Amino acid sequence: MQNVQLLIHGQSLDASHGATFERISPIDGKVASVAAAASIEDVDKAIESAHQAFAMWSTLTPAERRLRLLKAADLLSQKTQQFIDVAVTEIGSSATWYGFNVHLAANMLREAAAMTTQIDGSVIPSEVPGSLAMAIRVPCGVIVGMAPWNAPIILATRALAMPLACGNTVVLKASESCPATHRLLGQVLAEAGIGEGVVNVITHRAEDAAQVVERLVSHPLVKRVNFTGSTRVGKIIAETAAKYLKPVLLELGGKAPVIILNDADLEEAVNAVAFGAFFNQGQICMSTEHVLVQADIADVFTEKLTEKARTLKAGDPRIAENQLGTMESVKAAQRMQLLLQDALDHGAILPLGIHIEGTIVQPSIVVDVTKQMKLYAEESFAPVCTIQRFNSIDEGIALANDSDYGLSAAVFSQNIAQALAIAKRIESGICHINSATVQDEAPMPFGGVKQSGYGRFGSKASIAEFTELRWITVQTDSRHYPI
Repeated sequence: MQNVQLLIHGQSLDASHGATFERISPIDGKVASVAAAASIEDVDKAIESAHQAFAMWSTLTPAERRLRLLKAADLLSQKTQQFIDVAVTEIGSSATWYGFNVHLAANMLREAAAMTTQIDGSVIPSEVPGSLAMAIRVPCGVIVGMAPWNAPIILATRALAMPLACGNTVVLKASESCPATHRLLGQVLAEAGIGEGVVNVITHRAEDAAQVVERLVSHPLVKRVNFTGSTRVGKIIAETAAKYLKPVLLELGGKAPVIILNDADLEEAVNAVAFGAFFNQGQICMSTEHVLVQADIADVFTEKLTEKARTLKAGDPRIAENQLGTMESVKAAQRMQLLLQDALDHGAILPLGIHIEGTIVQPSIVVDVTKQMKLYAEESFAPVCTIQRFNSIDEGIALANDSDYGLSAAVFSQNIAQALAIAKRIESGICHINSATVQDEAPMPFGGVKQSGYGRFGSKASIAEFTELRWITVQTDSRHYPI
C-alpha cells in the first residue's frame, strides 16, 4: 500500500485538515493507496508556490531549463519498474502498458527539452519610421494540468512537459484513481532538481472534485488550463474556464472509426483493430470502437477478428498470460455490461458473447450495429468494437463521420492515394493509414475536433497553447506626434 502526500513547494505534506482517501485496487479489492485529500487551502498553497517559483523558472536560460528536463527524463526512465509496480496495483493494466507509458513520457520530457530553444518570434515591418516591431512569445505564468488515470504517466507528463519548456510553472491535479502514480511523477521531477514550486501535485477525494477544479481554474494567479479526460467533464472545465476568461486546452473522448476497404491487407487490419480495440481493456481515448468494413470482405474480416480476439485474455495483470489486464473499476465493467445487453436486446450478434466478472472484461465484438443501439454513438471505453458494413466509399466516409467525436481514425487500403484521399475527408484530429488508431509520439500534434476537444498537445504545436504572444516595439530615432 502506498501512502501519498501532497507535493507543495518541494515538500511532502499532509492535507491541511488531515483528511485522506483510499484507492481500491481493481485487481483484488484491496487498498492500493491512501492519499491526502487536499482542501481549498491546500490548492491555494500549491498555486501560490507555483507563482512564487515562476519568477525563477521563467528567467532561467533555455539551456538550463533543457538540462533540468533532460535530467528528469533520465531519472524517469531509471524508475520504470517502480512506476510499473505502483500503476499495476492502482489501476490494473499490464506491465507492458505502463512500461510503454514511462518510455513515451521520458521522450516527451526530452522533446520538451529540445523545444526550449525553439520558442521564437518575428520582426514585423512597421509603417512608423524608426520603429523596430517584434512579436515575441513569453511564458504565461501558472499552468494547471489535469490528467486522467488511463495512460497515467504519459498524460500527466504531457500536462506539464511543454508548459515547463515554455517557462511556466505547473500545478498538476492528480486523478483520484491513481494518486500514487501521479505523485511519483512529481517526486521524479523534484529529485531531478526541477526547482521548489516549479511542479506541485494535488490529490483529492472524488467528492471534492467540483470545488477543487473550480478553485484551480478560478484562482487569479492561474493563467492557463489543460485537461485530458471525458467529454462530460471537459464541458464542465470549459464552462468554468469561460466564466473566468481562462484559455483551456481540452483532449476529450473519442470513438475512433476504422475504414477497411476491399483491397486491404486483412491480416494487418485484424491485428491493428484487435490492438486498437482491446489493449488496456479499450480504456484509451484513441481506442478503435467503430469498424467499417466494405461488404465484400466483411464476413471474412469478422471471422478473422473473432479468432484473433479469442487469443487475448483479460485478468490479473500480474499473471503474464493476461495481456489485457482489468477494467479500472467494477462500475466501468457494469456499464459495459449494460451497453452489450442493450445491443443484444436490439438484435445485435455477439460472436464472442459477453464475459464479465467483477473488473475482468473479456473482449466483445458487436456485429451489424445499428443506430438503435447505445453502442452506436456512446464511447464505451471498454474492450469492445462494433462492426458495420458499407458498399461505396462515400457511404463508408459518411458512417465514419456520423459521430459527435473526432479524435483518431484509420483507413486500410493498399491503394495509398485512395486511402489518403479518404483520410482527408474523415473528421478527426488524427488519422492513420494502414495502422492502428492507438498511436502516440512526443513530437506529434495531438488533439481532436468536435466533441473530442480543441487545441493541440505536442512539441511545436503546443507552444502557442502555453505562451503569450506579445507585440513589442523599439523606437530607434525621434518620432513625430500630431500634438
